[in-house]
Amino acid sequence: MSLLRNLLRRLPTRTATREYAHVHDIQIKYARAPPISEEFREGEQQDVGSMERNVFKQPLALHSTRPLTGFMRTGYCEAPRSDAGNHSVAGIVSNEFLDFSASRGNDLRQAGLTDGCKWCLCLSRWKEAFDARSGDDDKKVPKIVLKATNERALEGVSMDDLRKFAVDKE
Repeated sequence: MSLLRNLLRRLPTRTATREYAHVHDIQIKYARAPPISEEFREGEQQDVGSMERNVFKQPLALHSTRPLTGFMRTGYCEAPRSDAGNHSVAGIVSNEFLDFSASRGNDLRQAGLTDGCKWCLCLSRWKEAFDARSGDDDKKVPKIVLKATNERALEGVSMDDLRKFAVDKE
């Protein structure tokens, strides 16, 4: 028993104190954002949520939130370098395209897509449908929204080819 008492007496009675950051050391400064240029205000209402650019070198427009699309599932056709599939084409899918894509091993209907859905498509799949088309009115090639199509689409398709199937020519 005396051995136990001696051991307990030798234990430190004071616990170590931790140093935490003090809240009053943090300063938050609010700055007013620069005004939006008139050029950007024209036309459709746009949501600026992405820092990436479209094929017109303007801020990328929101493509779809129902279903939520994009490689990053933000609604934008963002195509970071980590996106090996380059999901940069803002497409409006048709039943013919869904059939074509399924025949190539990617059944987008399993993701819930139906005729008329907006979806950020892989550049290579859109180009494959474009190359397999029977004419410029072939529904196998999805219509695209240029304002929501990422500038990375131009890495594999010309602007003229994109315009042939665009719902917004400029």
